[in-house]
Amino acid sequence: MSIKTFLFICCAAVMVSTANAENPVKPETPETPNHPTHKLMDKRVSELMADRVGFKKDMALKELAEINEKAELEARENLMFPADELYGEWTNEWVNPFRGKKVDLPDSCIIDCSTFVLPMDSMTRVTSKYGPRRRRMHKGIDLKVQIGDTIRAAFDGKVRIKNFERRGYGYYLVIRHPNGLETVYGHLSKFLVGVNDIVRAGDPIALGGNTGRSTGSHLHFETRFLGQAINPADIIDFENSIPHQDQYVFRNVKINGRKSNIYTSSNSQMVYHRVKSGDTLGKIARIYGTTVNELCRLNGLKSTSMLRIGQSIRCSAGVETAAKATPKAQTQKKSTASVSSKKITVQASSSATASLGEDTNTMNDVEATSVYHRIKSGDTLGAIAKRYGTSVSKLCELNGITKTTVLRLGRSLRCS
Repeated sequence: MSIKTFLFICCAAVMVSTANAENPVKPETPETPNHPTHKLMDKRVSELMADRVGFKKDMALKELAEINEKAELEARENLMFPADELYGEWTNEWVNPFRGKKVDLPDSCIIDCSTFVLPMDSMTRVTSKYGPRRRRMHKGIDLKVQIGDTIRAAFDGKVRIKNFERRGYGYYLVIRHPNGLETVYGHLSKFLVGVNDIVRAGDPIALGGNTGRSTGSHLHFETRFLGQAINPADIIDFENSIPHQDQYVFRNVKINGRKSNIYTSSNSQMVYHRVKSGDTLGKIARIYGTTVNELCRLNGLKSTSMLRIGQSIRCSAGVETAAKATPKAQTQKKSTASVSSKKITVQASSSATASLGEDTNTMNDVEATSVYHRIKSGDTLGAIAKRYGTSVSKLCELNGITKTTVLRLGRSLRCS
């Protein structure tokens, strides 16, 4: 190698070393969060997450809409064929749909009364109570109204009968409800609905009047279950315009395996006996496992009182009084209860019926101090919750509604 070539190579090496020293190669470092690439990636990730959340929200809304639609269809079907599992047929002729027929009543049935609406705009007074009269049974109660006052449906339902009876109800309506009850509205002056019309609780159905066998303008109001009349006052607290309880328990009590002369019973387990030919206080006391003195005390009678055929005799003191009874009386009642509950066969749907024991448990679970609010114009769930010191969610839970449920005027809302 010549000296020139060697010197050229050395000079080139020195120049390269000098250039590297002036411009050192920076080591690769991770990009900072503020780098444009990171910002772009964060934006894209946010968009993807938003799209995913939006998709889930849309799916949830779609599922909720489907659930609401199914519930609406089910409710509509229940109104199209109210209590069809109990009655099994739809007729537009007789108030008692089983007139002249044998009907097998379930031993017990839970009836939902939570949606009750007073059949008039404001409560005035009861002019005639349920119970026996001189030669016949008054199977409803009379509520004072003026001619032309608006009469409203007590529950959701379907109009079964629209008719006129000159010597009885006058112009009257019968509405069947999904809870199993039928309500009768008598002595009307004008109809506002027709046969087979679907009505909601609180809807106007007629105008008050004085038609038929009536001595003054009033509304004759009945509650019936499978054709059997029930005292409306056992179900409804007319003084406060609300149900006594959210659920009323109908019981078809049998004594010694035979159908007794009991015509109704209520949540307080009060039992009544309708007097028939040959009945005496002693005989009735033996049937129900009580004493003549107890029957006299419950009914304001004397041991020498004459019993009228068709008279209603109260045979039990109810739950509250029974708790204070003597051990002997408690033993007698327990014996009677064991006899009457030997055979309990509920033929209604599982959602509507229960055994006698289950009914008692259900009643014990319901608070006796429940507070109700009757919806008036301008009420909202928030305002009601604030007034009663509770929350909207609690109101919805107690009444089986949602925050978007439309509140109907006159509806009773449970607040505690």
